[in-house]
Amino acid sequence: MRIALDIRRLYEFGLATYIRNVVRTLGRLDQTNEYFLLGAAARFEQLGPLPENFHLLPLQNPEGTFATYIEMQRVVNAHNVDLIHVPNTSWRPLVTRAPYVITVHDLLEYMYRARTNNGMRRAIHTYMTKRMMHRAARIFAVSRFTKRDVARYFDINPDKIEVVYNALDESFQRGHATPEEQATVRGRYQIDSPFLLYTGRISPHKNVARIIESFSALKASLAKDALYPDLKLIIIGDEVSKNPDIRRAVVRSGMQHDVRFLGYVPIEVLRIFFDMAKVFVFPSLYEGFGLPPLEAMAHGTPVVASNAAALPEVVGNAALLVNPENVFEISRALHRMLTDQPLRDRMKAAGIEQAKRFSWETSVRRMIAVYEEVVAEHKRR
Repeated sequence: MRIALDIRRLYEFGLATYIRNVVRTLGRLDQTNEYFLLGAAARFEQLGPLPENFHLLPLQNPEGTFATYIEMQRVVNAHNVDLIHVPNTSWRPLVTRAPYVITVHDLLEYMYRARTNNGMRRAIHTYMTKRMMHRAARIFAVSRFTKRDVARYFDINPDKIEVVYNALDESFQRGHATPEEQATVRGRYQIDSPFLLYTGRISPHKNVARIIESFSALKASLAKDALYPDLKLIIIGDEVSKNPDIRRAVVRSGMQHDVRFLGYVPIEVLRIFFDMAKVFVFPSLYEGFGLPPLEAMAHGTPVVASNAAALPEVVGNAALLVNPENVFEISRALHRMLTDQPLRDRMKAAGIEQAKRFSWETSVRRMIAVYEEVVAEHKRR
């Protein structure tokens, strides 16, 4: 088979993790089929060394432009591919003889942000996406939750949707950080107190303001028993300057000296933060999958997570689940996780085992099988 992979969005953190791991795992598992990777030449180095059956096809036009869209059509047709895999819902090959499969990570644009988008623009975008999904030969959903959302929202036959889970980036599978690594991070980021950790985007559906409010309630509760007087909350993600509401939440809660925003942190450093954190907190309102809790679990960090969307499916019984809209429920769960040592020990062990259930090798083997099914069906027709 000759398979084209759209890797243009290697600049987006979450999507880049997905593309990078899919491509690298394909490279390890499949030296038979030919793969054509389409994207900006500057992004290719992120993929690392690949076998000879992988061909890099650099696109000349700027990412995200209509000119790139036309260029991709031309390049795909010129290489006579049997199948196209688009790892998101942003591009649909309009003029091509080859069937295509797409990956749906979540329906955030439709289920959650709809209230903030222009009505006409939203309607057009939804219509085009629905068309794209109906014409796809197969859809990969990253969770059963996302599969149900796609089937219901876009009226897709569930039999057409394959659940192919995400898994951990290899950076989080290198074992625990050494004492020397932890000491380096403590010095570089001036960390001298125990801390709770949140990593991810700082956007409304991530519920960061309620994390801050629940942390404030937690501090008051711990103070009654003179516990963890120096406890901090560290937030790693987007620049907080883009989200003034979060700064206001800190001031409103009186936590200016106890909440720290570190912005972007390289993935090699992030794994060390997971090892150092007392508890990882992730009460997101909406997730199509939710990798950060899984990353924390792989490092034995106890997790408090939302009981909403795909998160219960991902964390299983290895986390304390909370109503993400109830600040005091989040606070109580954090208090338990900090003060109940037998619970901490159970959650650490369960989390490590839960993280092992998700494997890129298993997921990519299923992708290859679907590629073969789709190409065979297309040839029969």
